Amino acid sequence: MPCTRGVVRPSPPRRSEVGAPVTRPVGATSVPTHCPYCALQCAQSLRPAGVAADNGTGPTTVEVHGRDFPTNRGGLCQKGWTSAAVLESPERLTTPLVRDPGGRLVETSWDAALDLVAGQLLRIRAEDGPDAVAVFGGGGLTNEKAYQLGKFARVALGTANIDYNGRFCMSSAAAAANRSLGVDRGLPFPLTDLAAADAVLLLGSNLAETMPPSVAHLSGVRERGGLVVVDPRRSATADLTEDGRGLHLQPVPGTDLVVLLALVHVLLTEHLVDAAYLDERTEGLEEVRRRCALWWPERAEQVCGVPADDLRAAARLLAAASPSRGGRGAFVLTGRGVEQSRQGTATVSAAINLALVLGLPGRVGSGYGAITGQGNGQGGREHGQKSDQLPGYRMIDDPAAREHVAGVWGVDPASLPGRGRPAVELLDSLGTEGGPRALFVHGSNLRVSAPNGHHVAARLDALDLLVVCDFVPSETALLADVVLPVTQWAEEEGTMTSLEGRILRRRKAIDPPAGVRSELWVWAQLAARLGAQGVWDTDPGLVFDELARASRGGRTDYSGVSHARLDREDDSAAVWWPCPAPAPGESEHPGTPRLFLDRFPTPSGRARMVATDHLGPADDLRPEAPLYLVTGRVLQHYQSGAQTRRVDPLASAFPGPYAELHPLLAARLGVVEGQRVRLATSRGAVSVPARVTDTIRPDTVFVPFHWGGTDSINRLTTDATDPVSGMPEFKVCAVDVTAASRHSPAPHLVGSRPDGSSAPRNPLEVKA
Repeated sequence: MPCTRGVVRPSPPRRSEVGAPVTRPVGATSVPTHCPYCALQCAQSLRPAGVAADNGTGPTTVEVHGRDFPTNRGGLCQKGWTSAAVLESPERLTTPLVRDPGGRLVETSWDAALDLVAGQLLRIRAEDGPDAVAVFGGGGLTNEKAYQLGKFARVALGTANIDYNGRFCMSSAAAAANRSLGVDRGLPFPLTDLAAADAVLLLGSNLAETMPPSVAHLSGVRERGGLVVVDPRRSATADLTEDGRGLHLQPVPGTDLVVLLALVHVLLTEHLVDAAYLDERTEGLEEVRRRCALWWPERAEQVCGVPADDLRAAARLLAAASPSRGGRGAFVLTGRGVEQSRQGTATVSAAINLALVLGLPGRVGSGYGAITGQGNGQGGREHGQKSDQLPGYRMIDDPAAREHVAGVWGVDPASLPGRGRPAVELLDSLGTEGGPRALFVHGSNLRVSAPNGHHVAARLDALDLLVVCDFVPSETALLADVVLPVTQWAEEEGTMTSLEGRILRRRKAIDPPAGVRSELWVWAQLAARLGAQGVWDTDPGLVFDELARASRGGRTDYSGVSHARLDREDDSAAVWWPCPAPAPGESEHPGTPRLFLDRFPTPSGRARMVATDHLGPADDLRPEAPLYLVTGRVLQHYQSGAQTRRVDPLASAFPGPYAELHPLLAARLGVVEGQRVRLATSRGAVSVPARVTDTIRPDTVFVPFHWGGTDSINRLTTDATDPVSGMPEFKVCAVDVTAASRHSPAPHLVGSRPDGSSAPRNPLEVKA
């Protein structure tokens, strides 16, 4: 179908708006880039390692080498070292698939697949309007693709219904940071600043397993005995506090907010706060003081289970480290363990309050930060994938924002839709009366990663059309009506934004397999078939230039950045946003490594302290479900496991999930190591082998979430959400655990390490 209104540009030799064209030959030399997994974005070099034997078209695989960079210092975790293995997975998707009348996914041509999708979309929109189509994005997409996906949804499809899996990751931290600090950047300071601090409080994050190279930045604070880890498990990160190197606070699941309220109580009542900073740089202290007055340590202990003396010790340790009391500095950091909760925004607000009473944000060597999880979890939420946002972190219901972005897109501001539904609400509406009848999924494996998985599967099945772009047959792709094979990280150009707000270059090292296309090309082709207005570039450098213009003047201003600048500058530093475009005659903006040094970007220039109180989990303990279920990750796997479960060394280290049980709980249940246990909630049941360990509370069971099918623990988790952020409460719910059947212990459950050995864990063991 010809394009009737829009313009689709092919991919010419790239010339960014600033600088000379980039002409680096693909595969000619070692290519500097970054890891495809978490938001630490460790630096790598990819070296082509072979030429296709059949047609000599070019390299088919790459060798991965560590590359010196401030965050990883040349080291990579096991996932990073094996990242190239997914490129040559025998399950790699290389041809479009459509579901035939018999229910099978069969190969077809790109034209046939895109014509089918466009025809269905035109029919559905004609019958029920543009909001009958929905889009679900991902935090692993490049900035260019995240931006273009938001534009595709709102211009080509005309739908308000777009959200992404970052709603499961950073939404609570983002909501709290925006309302208290005026801007949402995971770490508003370089990660390397942690090294010189006297204290770091880490809540709800197991860095030693999720981001192993980052642990090196904690060595200084550990030497000074200042690492405080809050976690109901004695995780690999909590182990770092042993031998006098810090404190491990082990609260009842879902009570981290109580811990924070008690810490602030101690600081206020013992006059350990930075009074001058509070007077000059904050507002809202008195209401926070009134709320925290109710949470003296002895009362807090009765709810959270952390001894009152430990709460006081932690508060005093943080106070001694703060600059106002002569310390070298302190940091308060939060992660998913406290954010994936119906009171996640409140908990992060309390963590920010703690940092503010200590006078930390906006001081070099101190601060508050949220540890972003997904590879582009930061950039992915800045440029239009969220249901309420436009590029540059502009709000979609702001008339000025709509006018600016519509001007860049070449459309009437009135044509842009309004706010859509956040992720859980959007998924719940699929296939219902008045809800979306068609769904595009990009960079997300909803069948495994979304809460209350049975319900999500039912909603996906109720759709008229499910289109999934992926490079492997994920559990969600296998449910689709149309599957479109797309490029992986080593096969594409683009940018990512790390947990520190660094804008990084992702570079192409090899050509994708024949038949594989970039999502930029897919959206351009569909935009043409749908008669969409505007320009639909397929070259990532040109798309970034448009993103930069759209972000200009926004909270996340990328307008002074381009691919050419990133390629020209020292890649060991990259560029931190905000980085506005210079005025005529001015030099380039250097970027902003540290925020809040002079003021907070709030109307008053002060940080807002937000008073909060404890509610507890939505699905709390009861006689038929007397234990807490908490979920999390293991070192070898990432997210839903769609990639890492296809890498032999990673899959063999952890071939399936397990349930951690305390010896007291195991004895009460009559369960031994390796025996299967049945975990049941009001939403479903799962049977997994038991791992008996004293590293977990006796009232708590831990299961990692990286597997699908009958092993998917998210079939049990609740879809209750935070009322502010829309974040689902993944991390805690009530569960019943019973012995299932006896069998030989699984090899990976013997001892305390995934390799079966009984040696202690060493989370600092990062290969360089």
